[in-house]
Amino acid sequence: MINLTIIDRDGGSRPIEIPEGINLSLMEVLKASEYDILATCGGMALCATCHVQVIEGPEEYFIATDTELDVLDTLPYAPPASRLACQIRISEDMDGMVFKLVGEE
Repeated sequence: MINLTIIDRDGGSRPIEIPEGINLSLMEVLKASEYDILATCGGMALCATCHVQVIEGPEEYFIATDTELDVLDTLPYAPPASRLACQIRISEDMDGMVFKLVGEE
């Protein structure tokens, strides 16, 4: 199992267990886990309603892609290590990572 910790917009946190080998994005996992993620564009990296901040994890997950940066640059607030959950594919090396929800409710 891959264990993640998600910090809600209100500051509370809870763990999520994800089966290894699952072919989903973090956005899809958050929606399936009943987090309030709009994902208006359906995972196309266009709307930023799945905006998260990487708090802990491997260094490569802290770096947004150029596509993500184009969208994040349009937001009034994008803290360091901001990412779009739709662009983060779940993998085994994510075990123990911590994410904070930042996007709109």
